Amino acid sequence: MKRVTAVILAGVAMSLTLVSGAQAKDKVIGVSWSNFQEERWKTDEAAIKAALEAAGDKYISADAQSNPGKQLTDVESLISQGANALIILAQDASAIGPAVQKALDEGIPVVGYDRLIENKDVFYLTFDNKEVGRLQAREVFKAKPEGNYVFIKGSGADPNADFLFAGSMEVLKDAIDSGKIKNVGEAYTDGWLPANAQKNMEQFLTANDNKVDAVVAANDGTAGGVVAALTAQGLAGTVPVSGQDGDHAALNRIALGTQTVSVWKDARELGKNAAEIASQLADGKKTGDIAGAKDFTTPGGNTVKSLFLTPVAITKDNLNVVIDAGWIKKDEVCTGVAAGTIAVCN
Repeated sequence: MKRVTAVILAGVAMSLTLVSGAQAKDKVIGVSWSNFQEERWKTDEAAIKAALEAAGDKYISADAQSNPGKQLTDVESLISQGANALIILAQDASAIGPAVQKALDEGIPVVGYDRLIENKDVFYLTFDNKEVGRLQAREVFKAKPEGNYVFIKGSGADPNADFLFAGSMEVLKDAIDSGKIKNVGEAYTDGWLPANAQKNMEQFLTANDNKVDAVVAANDGTAGGVVAALTAQGLAGTVPVSGQDGDHAALNRIALGTQTVSVWKDARELGKNAAEIASQLADGKKTGDIAGAKDFTTPGGNTVKSLFLTPVAITKDNLNVVIDAGWIKKDEVCTGVAAGTIAVCN
């Protein structure tokens, strides 16, 4: 009798495994985007979609359009649509908290995508943002090792803005302390909007009688606003400017000489990792069991499981890296560039 019972139980277990395996092919992964104003998010989305499609999972999404309140309702909507896991690019790291907790309370795992969410149960996936800040500052410092510096930071509602700035300060601290570099302007950029970055830069130029020698801008969108402000004053190309994301327009600016560096974070890898991690968490895998996961202590004192990818500084000397990687076509990089100006465009 015991033998028969064991056989029956084994059969039931096998059946459950088969059912579970079938369900694993039909997971719904919801993605809450903060906005689509930045060129790069479309690249991230394509990578997420491709990875989910390859796994047999379904993609659903919502665009908060830079509105923290809308993002709260977006997440609730994704939950009601049957999301088995969520990937959230937070517009406001604090405001998103209640929606995230609601998902977790309902047993729906959450991946904080590229931007930190202060919750110990949320998996944090990003590039090493302090290293991004270091790379930005290093390249600007190489070009201008002394003088008046302006810091155009990211959104004050996004912890990444402070991580980036902290990384830059690690590189520039000694020069600032010695007086070689003077901080003549520092401001957050509401919503990461290029127009707000441009306004901030215009104000700093006015306040300093255009005597600005270098700008550490947080990303390529804000760098675009900075370059627009410099162009209006005839200063574009003479003042080094940093950025990040590898936006096509920024890579062209590097070739043209109006931007010094864009720290490339291959969004295709980030999106692929996010999709795979979300799918694994939806299957019941614990955050600590994700391959490569490490503990990260947040500014709020939480310890979260995280995975940091490695960024690469792109300057006029290695633009071939992004071209060879298929990130951008040579013609796009070299649009408007005079013959013989830089090697990659020859």
